[in-house]
Amino acid sequence: MKLRSTLFPIVAALSLAGCGQKDTSAAASASSGPREIDISASDMMKYDVTAMDAKPGEDLKVVLTNAGSNPITVMGHNWVLLKAGSDPAAFAMAAVTAGAPYIPANLKDEIVAKVDLLGPHKSGEVDFKAPTTPGDYPYLCTFPAHFQSGMHGILTVK
Repeated sequence: MKLRSTLFPIVAALSLAGCGQKDTSAAASASSGPREIDISASDMMKYDVTAMDAKPGEDLKVVLTNAGSNPITVMGHNWVLLKAGSDPAAFAMAAVTAGAPYIPANLKDEIVAKVDLLGPHKSGEVDFKAPTTPGDYPYLCTFPAHFQSGMHGILTVK
């Protein structure tokens, strides 16, 4: 009986110790920075991530790694996110005629975010806010023939 009367105040004190404390999980996640999306590209002219989702206005960081071994002049890779409704095939064709770094000057206003052209075993990144308007936002590699070989994907904002 003496043990029970001694334990009760201790258990009660421990259970009440958490009362009144603030939940800091939201503050911790808000200060943790953007959500990172890692994408790898290879000499096979493919991204390993071809679909991603985001919330409107979400802070994102895309990290692109060129895992290939061919020189940048032969097999460079970039990542270009376009506005919803843009024509990625037309953008890719215009990029070819623009020459390196394969970003057509007359279509720059269609770009939401981009990672510059990377050589082998290099990584690049971009921090940006996802668009606030829900929809499908195409992304692509603008190096010649890469889009046509299937190096593209969609960011869906919902």
